[in-house]
Amino acid sequence: MSKIFTPTNQIRLTNIAVVRIKKGGKRFEIACYRNKVVSWRNQVEKDIDEVLQSHTVFMNVSKGQVAKKEDLIKAFGKDDQTEICKEILMKGELQVSDKERQSQNDQLFKDIATTVAEKCLNPELKRPYPVTIIEKAMKDAHYSIKPNQSAKQQALQVIKLLKEQIPLERAKMRLKVISKGKIAKKFKDKISKFESVEIEKEDRDEDQLTLIFVIDPGYFKEIDQMVQAEIKNGSYLEVLSYKEMASGLEYM
Repeated sequence: MSKIFTPTNQIRLTNIAVVRIKKGGKRFEIACYRNKVVSWRNQVEKDIDEVLQSHTVFMNVSKGQVAKKEDLIKAFGKDDQTEICKEILMKGELQVSDKERQSQNDQLFKDIATTVAEKCLNPELKRPYPVTIIEKAMKDAHYSIKPNQSAKQQALQVIKLLKEQIPLERAKMRLKVISKGKIAKKFKDKISKFESVEIEKEDRDEDQLTLIFVIDPGYFKEIDQMVQAEIKNGSYLEVLSYKEMASGLEYM
């Protein structure tokens, strides 16, 4: 991954994304894998080894100049390279080309729209919106992304904004699924594993299982496809209602 060469305070790395911070009158940089910095900041990626190319703090990554221990202690009050890397990763500025920045902004825009689509419903149809509809509504509302905020944080702002544009409710869906035989256990196991699912009722009549549960709208399509694939075996899906949720961070 890294190659140490003369002089010994230089390390050469390739195919990197650089995150930079200025502190204590000096510049410090870290070398990361491309596309991993935003994932770490959004808490999608949690393994620091998947983000850092080297647990090393640099003065200049491109020249391979490693920061001196005394400079780290003066600027950060410690010399633990990994901990300093984490601080730079969260607070530093990601150095990217205009093309890379546009690509990242496009992905963040889509991530925001996807999060809104997963958490909200069209209250008139009691169905989730396709991501493309949310994206169009965001563009029509002239929403400008904030590169330093996560998709989840911005989704809350977008929900408030889009409520003025389209019928939109922060909600969960209440569904009923009926299945029979071996499929019943498969369905129950699958549904139980969905994040934040709340099973309200479970009835068994011989080989038939009826589940009533509350779930985020983002899982509706997957559940619908699962049931449709087994409809010939007596499987059935019904949307009972939706439950409006408060637009607070704890629900995201």
